[in-house]
Amino acid sequence: MKRALLSVSDKTGLVDFAKQLVALDFELVSTGGTHKALADAGLDVIGIEDVTNFPEMLDGRVKTLHPRVHGALLARRDLPEHMATLKEHDITPIDMVVVNLYPFKETILKPDVTDADAIENIDIGGPSMLRSAAKNFAAVLPVVDPTDYEAVIAHLKNGEDDQKFRRQLATKVFQHTAAYDALIASYLTDKEFPEQLTISGEKFDDMRYGENPDQNAAVYTSALPEEYSILNANILHGKQLSYNNIRDADAALRIIAEYDETTVVTVKHMNPAGIGQGKNIEETWDKAFAADDISIFGGIVALNREVDLATAEKMHAIFLEIIIAPSFTDEAYEVLAKKKNLRLLTLPFTTDVPNRTEVTSVLGGFVAQDRDLLSETEADFKVVSKAQPTAEQLKAMVFAQKAVKHTKSNAIVVAREGQTLGVGAGQPNRIDSVKMSIQKAKAKPGFEDAVLASDAFFPMDDSVAYAAENGIKAVVEPGGSIKDQDSIAKADELGLVLVFSGRRHFKH
Repeated sequence: MKRALLSVSDKTGLVDFAKQLVALDFELVSTGGTHKALADAGLDVIGIEDVTNFPEMLDGRVKTLHPRVHGALLARRDLPEHMATLKEHDITPIDMVVVNLYPFKETILKPDVTDADAIENIDIGGPSMLRSAAKNFAAVLPVVDPTDYEAVIAHLKNGEDDQKFRRQLATKVFQHTAAYDALIASYLTDKEFPEQLTISGEKFDDMRYGENPDQNAAVYTSALPEEYSILNANILHGKQLSYNNIRDADAALRIIAEYDETTVVTVKHMNPAGIGQGKNIEETWDKAFAADDISIFGGIVALNREVDLATAEKMHAIFLEIIIAPSFTDEAYEVLAKKKNLRLLTLPFTTDVPNRTEVTSVLGGFVAQDRDLLSETEADFKVVSKAQPTAEQLKAMVFAQKAVKHTKSNAIVVAREGQTLGVGAGQPNRIDSVKMSIQKAKAKPGFEDAVLASDAFFPMDDSVAYAAENGIKAVVEPGGSIKDQDSIAKADELGLVLVFSGRRHFKH
């Protein structure tokens, strides 16, 4: 008769699985609440203390950490000396371990959790049994996931010794315990960047492909979920999000989180194409669309107010990939859902994005940093030119700074209050971004009121000169160059307002 040890916190499917094990001639060993659940279901269950000949102690902290358990799991069946040792100490081999761990994640997500509660929910015996069983997977089936119960029974009924299946179960165990320990380490550490940084995620979905069709891809959620995430959005209509859809939509969520006012953001290749603000969502859409009516083709739209019928009809007239909003009126949804492949997503919007460590992979490793959550206000600005900004120019600068922060470097944004007019993104030198953004903006209504924002300082005075000579009357940039005085002098020569924000916003 084979022996299975069952000790689970998640009892989903437990009783039915145990009954099938008994039908396959397994005897059951169990602990605590699992033992009670099985016994209450009328199953014969051996208590763990009858295996160890030692009572549970320390309020259940020690019950399975015993040679009669781990010897039974770790003994190699192909080594006669191991089997002789078991016989000498009257240890019955254990052929299967069914364990899932104390709910540490669920505990620390509770708003009133204390350190004492969290620490008490750190499982010790469970991971130890799983790791022992997984190390000896050639002889012991390690089962950590209730969704595998059906497959385990099928393999046992088949009667074949499927080492590939056993190895898969063992692999899942080590992935699970590694993620479990990583979460505990993350919770306990007081270091932002510890000596060993472990990243844990749970698979959300397999993707058809990655950035390009020849690249495989999958998407994972963080071990500790974030409510304001594209992965938490409700997909009302349309097909699965692609790799690039997710990246672009994430960029749109980050940008629109900068604004409390009624705002529409259009995004293409993770850069803002157009940002608009207005008295209502239709006017706001009109401004965002007018900001760049070319780049928006095939793009992403994020709106922080409900989509109404008038706005939906205008969006329906062009090709879009995704529309994200807090909600859609029934009439708006009916219009937009006529397009089979248009994804319609809802998500509650927020301006309170939490700070988290973010990582970017490089060959051989990754780099980690805080999120850039700094936002400038008029109080942060220092006027360094003789010319003084108007109140309208200062408001436009604040608006433009929020946009330039989310534009790939070298980044320049030309904007008036409540509307971007031209975006220059990702150019190898700053003057090219300046030229690009101004040329896009010059033909737009309202250019006469435009300001120019830069994500980093001007290393030479050429950007100031080009801006002034092409109709820009006010510029905001971080300052900090050894040649700042050249830009200030050029601004004074040409009558340009020059403001230093004091903060750089590189985005690579």
